[in-house]
Formats: sequence, structure tokens, C-alpha cells
Amino acid sequence: MSQDDEIWHAFREAIRQDDTGQFTVSTRDFVAELQQRNAPHTLRAANTWIEMHITTFSDISVEPGECRLFQMPAAHD
Repeated sequence: MSQDDEIWHAFREAIRQDDTGQFTVSTRDFVAELQQRNAPHTLRAANTWIEMHITTFSDISVEPGECRLFQMPAAHD
């Protein structure tokens, strides 16, 4: 599998669903998944990758810093 494929797979594995059905990804979880796939990234590099490749998630972080939280907007019925 190419490194690009590994990064996409790591992102998908880092997605979490909360009790309300919202999908989120924390930079910390994404970096941990990347580490497991021998594709290490810093928190800053992971944030940059998310910002460049993922347009369906918005930054909902409440604290400053590189450990950020991204959320997919809720689907409207």
C-alpha cells in the first residue's frame, strides 16, 4: 500500500462517532493511527494534511494549539 493510501486509511480509522451521532477526528488520534502505519506526522503536519484533503470536516477546537478537533457537519433531513 502506498504511503498516501496509508494516510487516508489512518484518517478513516481516526474518525469517531459520539453519542449524538456526530463524527469527529482529533489530531491526536490521527497521528496515533499514522504512527501505527509507519507514516509518522507531527500534530502540525497532520492538521495541514486534514486542511488540504478533507473539506467535509470543520475545525471545532475550543483550545489553542496543535491538538485540534474536526467535526463533520450533521446531515439535514
